Parts: sequence; structure tokens; C-alpha cells
Amino acid sequence: MKYSTFMMPLHPPGRNVTETLKEDREAILLADRLGFSEAYVGEHVTDAAETVTSSLIFLASLAAQTKQIKLGTGTINLPNTHPAAVAAQVAMLDHLLEGRFIMGISPGGLMSDAEIFGNFGRDRNAMFVESINMILKIWESTPPYNLKGQFWDISVEKTMIPEIGQGFVMKPHQQPHPPIVGTAVAPFSQGVTEMAKRGWGPISANFLMPEWVKSHWPKYVEGRNAVGAVALPSEWRIAKSIFVSDDEKTAQRYALESGGPYHFYFQQLTRKLIGGGRSNLFKTDPNMPDSEITPSFVTKRLVLAGTVNSVVDQILAFRDQVGDFGNLVYACHDWMDPALGKRSMELFANEVMPKVNAAIGHTENI
Repeated sequence: MKYSTFMMPLHPPGRNVTETLKEDREAILLADRLGFSEAYVGEHVTDAAETVTSSLIFLASLAAQTKQIKLGTGTINLPNTHPAAVAAQVAMLDHLLEGRFIMGISPGGLMSDAEIFGNFGRDRNAMFVESINMILKIWESTPPYNLKGQFWDISVEKTMIPEIGQGFVMKPHQQPHPPIVGTAVAPFSQGVTEMAKRGWGPISANFLMPEWVKSHWPKYVEGRNAVGAVALPSEWRIAKSIFVSDDEKTAQRYALESGGPYHFYFQQLTRKLIGGGRSNLFKTDPNMPDSEITPSFVTKRLVLAGTVNSVVDQILAFRDQVGDFGNLVYACHDWMDPALGKRSMELFANEVMPKVNAAIGHTENI
């Protein structure tokens, strides 16, 4: 089983932005040294707690300093940017990384982002589909493009000068395009089926109850079967909030108790998602009142925390519950205590995952 990392990232509002960006870069550089296979970074424009406003710019800052890790957007919120800009910027980053790029895409889930870009109340799912279709069309064709859609029109017919290269949008390093992944959030997500039909990989979100994570696999199989392809567990990525410590007392305090960075993360997330009408993500009983979905309840249900052997057992139990999958994506959280944050990643890569792979008979991180 491979292991990767994902960061939203989410930090306490009021922390120095320069410092949080340094911290997030340091986490990915550490992941690279520890042998993590992939690292994904999210983006939001209108959130004081999320200080990466462009995942592409952030990843570009890591291109020269990382050696083996693949870097992915987690995700580009396509309705918020013109498709031609995304096509050109992704192509450039793919060249800077010499093919170590994975393109994570979504319609975007932060309503204040949708509002500031004039998309609140619009069909962002339709915008998302039109955008990625146009991006792929740009990469597979040549000027003048002449793409007409409901939301965007793309053409250089009036201004192109082919003999000097004017009017040409850059194509990616990886052909025909970088691998594409998307986040899977909704239980029994039809979006997973549609991604599977197109050969895109799902990443099940780290804030879902295991019962809903489990529902994604049959939807992925359905999509692959629809196009005559075989669904492989190695293609399924699952994100989890994990904390590993040298002692159980520290693990429980730092990862599960109020005042810790994991509790802060789910305090932020439950407020945003419940406020956006998505309380169902945290329930297995639809009759459960929203008032019972507290940060403490969610943290204790969703975080895997403990010593090395304890976390190994929890990962194996989680895998028994949801089924086989190919990539465990370690969700990064604020380094309230940098030494503990780094130590957790080191123990996860050097001790937890070798034991997990030995238990399930997989070769480590390949």
C-alpha cells in the first residue's frame, strides 16, 4: 500500500501567514524525504484559516526542492478560474516538475469563494464539467480552438500568428495530460462513477464516516465497468486524519482533546459543512440531531491516534471495514507543536506503514 499526504491546509486564524506557509512547505519537504509517494494541497481564496490561495503557485515553490514525491492540486476549484488559464498554468507546472504532477480538480466547496467569484447560486457542477472538457480540448488540439460553451468561449482566431507561435497554449509534459483525480465526498457518490468512466482516480475525503467511505468503491467499480475497464483497488486513495506518538497519553491529548490541532480542524470543518447543509456526512443515523454533531464527537470517530502498534491496528481495522485500497493519504494538520507534528510523520512512514504492509502482504509504497 502506498502512503501519501494531503493538506487543506487549515490553521488557526490569526497565525502569521508567512509562518504557516513555511510550515506547510516544510511538511511536504519532510514527506519527500520520508518517501511519501504523493502530496496534495488545497486552495481557498476567502478563508483566514486556509492560507494557500493558489495550490499551483504553492506547488511551484516546491518544484526545485523536492526529489521524488509527486505533487498534486487538492484541488483546483475550476469554476473560479478561466479554463484557458488553468490549461496554461497546469502545463507549465507539469514541465517544471518534469511529470511529477497530478491534477486534482473539483467544483469547489467553500461558499464564500463561490460568492466572491460571482458563482453563488450558479450551477457550479455544470461549470466544472465544461471547464475540464475545455482544458482537455485545448491540450489535444491546436489554435484557433474555437470552443463555445454555456459559461466560457475560447478562441484566438482573430489574433493568432501561427508562424511565430502566437495563439498557442502550452501542452503538458505528460501526454496526453497529467493524471486527474477528484475528491469523493458524498455518500454513494455518483461523481465517483462519472470520474471512473473518464479514468480519473477518486480520493475519499478524511472527514467522512467509514460507512460513507466504503460506499465509494462500488460506485467506482460501476463506472469502470461501464467503459469496459477493470477497477483496481490500487487506484483508490483514502485520506485519514492520523497522529502517531511515542506514548499513548500524548497521542490522546494532542489528537483527540479540545485545544489540540485535530479538534480545531474538525471544529472548523463541522461549522462549515453543517452550515452548508451537509451534516449527513457526519451521521450514520439520519435521525441523529445536528446538535449532537460536536467537534469532539467527530474527532473521536474519525481520527486514528496512538502509538505505532495502536495506529497499525486501527488502520488494519479501518481497511477491514471499508475494503482494500491502494493509497493511504495522511491528512496534515496544524503543527501546534512542530516536534510532535514532525515525529508523527516520521513514525507513520518509518514504522507504521512497513508494519501495515507486512500485515496485508503488500510491498511498501510501490
